[in-house]
Amino acid sequence: MKLLSKHETRRRLLRGLPDSDLLATLVGQWLQTPQGYEVLQAEREIVTPLLSRLFGYHILQVGCNEECSLIDNSPVGHKIIFSPTWRPGTRHAIADNEELPLATDSIDVVVIHHALDFTDDSHRLLREATRVLRPGGKMLIIGFNPYSHWGFWKLFKRRINIPWRGRFISKGRLLDWLQLLDLQIDSVNYGLHFLPLKFSRLLKHAKRMERFGSKIKSPFGGAYFILCVNQVAPITPILSKWRQIRARATVIPVAENTRAKIH
Repeated sequence: MKLLSKHETRRRLLRGLPDSDLLATLVGQWLQTPQGYEVLQAEREIVTPLLSRLFGYHILQVGCNEECSLIDNSPVGHKIIFSPTWRPGTRHAIADNEELPLATDSIDVVVIHHALDFTDDSHRLLREATRVLRPGGKMLIIGFNPYSHWGFWKLFKRRINIPWRGRFISKGRLLDWLQLLDLQIDSVNYGLHFLPLKFSRLLKHAKRMERFGSKIKSPFGGAYFILCVNQVAPITPILSKWRQIRARATVIPVAENTRAKIH
């Protein structure tokens, strides 16, 4: 993974980046910090049991960094994760999240891991993920919750850093998008109930706070986990409403039934 100095990172961000390459690098660096590590562990605790109940032939994860996989323990056999760009040592195929090289209706399970938070066109990415999802397939969306400690903390953080550079799309807004795409909500869960702090001493209590937040089912967790299903439109035969025209009785001419009189 390519490492960038703080000066180089700031210079590229001020030029209107990050592009997919820089974003993947920044996300990878953040996940190696104590805060990022706890976030990933907490998300895996929630995602693993959800995916264990989803079956099929193909599962796709759409994210910002191919080295961060949440689908390793999925019972689905064929696992697909694309790399956003080529880098030395990359083992994954390269593809843009908004232009997936996959056939329509070909994937059984799609996992969107914060990809909607870190793209300029969330609508396009969501439509593309829906396109490849087969009818009846399941989609799991993981995103940062703006109505949480994490969303509040974002107001006071520098926007060039991860994860504060993300958009933090609200659950209500996302549900409207899903409805337009005919994706029916199956379940909604929340995680990241611990405070968004970087201190290792305080992060030691993250797991205890996660258990407490899950126990009381708090909707103010720093991330939401929305599981939805691609609805299958029922095929209803169209019946003709025209009245059937009954055949008219044959009328025999009167002349043929009249006997001639012989005088």
